[in-house]
Amino acid sequence: MKLMALQLLLWYSALWAVQEATPLRPASNLPQSFLLKCLEQVRKVQADVVVVQERLCDTHKLCHPEELVLLRHFLGIPQAPLSSCSSQALQLTGCLKQLHDGFSLYQGLLQALAGISPEVAPTLDTLQLDITDFATNIRQQMEDLSMAPALQATPGPSPIFTSAFQRRAGGVLVAANLQSFLEVAYRALRHLAES
Repeated sequence: MKLMALQLLLWYSALWAVQEATPLRPASNLPQSFLLKCLEQVRKVQADVVVVQERLCDTHKLCHPEELVLLRHFLGIPQAPLSSCSSQALQLTGCLKQLHDGFSLYQGLLQALAGISPEVAPTLDTLQLDITDFATNIRQQMEDLSMAPALQATPGPSPIFTSAFQRRAGGVLVAANLQSFLEVAYRALRHLAES
């Protein structure tokens, strides 16, 4: 009986060791190189957004998006949803689509900010290029995985700014929304990269 129990214990230990050595299946079928590139792109876009925010704060004293909350609704500045990218309900196809659509939305919003201020214009141009590159990268990966929707996402209606102050305030609000969007995107992409 003891010999049988010992054999069973040894067999179970060997089985446990094999299971421990077996690599876990990735949570997504996304290439690691794509995920790492996306994480780097998020960090680059976040750095661009910080520069835009700092320049608007330093030059125009628009430092607190919370103070502009009433203008957000008045100016019609939307926020891009990322519900499919939340850690509780991460859905790969839905998350990639929301990321792509969100970047398309921010492309349109940033275009509406053209002429915001000579101090901010160069960084805004860089930010637009980085976001366009990021959206293209996501779209290409979706096509590679046969997940891409038939139609390209089209930006919704852009806000109309009737004064320089509204354009600058809009810049602060768009930058704050984009920063929040990027934080959720980064967490989702990091989760996919680590799974």
